[in-house]
Amino acid sequence: MTDHPDRPGDDDAGLAAADSLRLIREQQDRARAALGPDGRALYGVWGVAWLAGYLVLWSSAQGREQPEAWAYWVFAGALAAAVVFTMVHTMSRTSGTRGVSARTGAMYGWAWMLGFLTFSAFLGGLARAGADGELMGLVSNGGACLVVGLLYLGGAVAFDDRSLFVLGAWILLVAAAATLAGLPLTYLVMAFAGGGGFLVMAAVEHLRIVRRRRRRRRADAEVGRG
Repeated sequence: MTDHPDRPGDDDAGLAAADSLRLIREQQDRARAALGPDGRALYGVWGVAWLAGYLVLWSSAQGREQPEAWAYWVFAGALAAAVVFTMVHTMSRTSGTRGVSARTGAMYGWAWMLGFLTFSAFLGGLARAGADGELMGLVSNGGACLVVGLLYLGGAVAFDDRSLFVLGAWILLVAAAATLAGLPLTYLVMAFAGGGGFLVMAAVEHLRIVRRRRRRRRADAEVGRG
């Protein structure tokens, strides 16, 4: 038998198929980015809430055993706003999907509300049991970190997002460090390590998106020239 040389159109067909597969993958990536939560928004909101809220608590606690009552209300309002934003943003970004994706977004959004409602009831039980102010302060701050860290780890699994996993692990470490630091230093740890960590992740996520867009533009330009 004699070998038959490749026909002239075989290479072109292979290149066309490769370009088609690449375009399909890019369209899938764009769809996931459009319908998934925007990490920049979520990280930024929580970063501002923690940085501002905990700095208010720390400044109010200077020269006192505990922060003043108004500082707790400011902090609680900042956290509540961040929780509501997370729920609304996650549900709205996944509302255009159907099936498993829609259920995942809805369940993850409600998990934030359920987590903090349960944690609030837990703190109320401790207060009624006679827990002192220092214990309540340490548990409330470390526990908030624990809830947020675990929710981000769950979100990393739900949305297949490594950056969420890294942030969740970091927040859990912050919870441990802040509790060991003791009051009032715990507020500074939470403000700069916790809130600062969120803001750093927001910047990292923005740079990732910028690089991804540049690669897409270059790929589109190559396809156009081809």
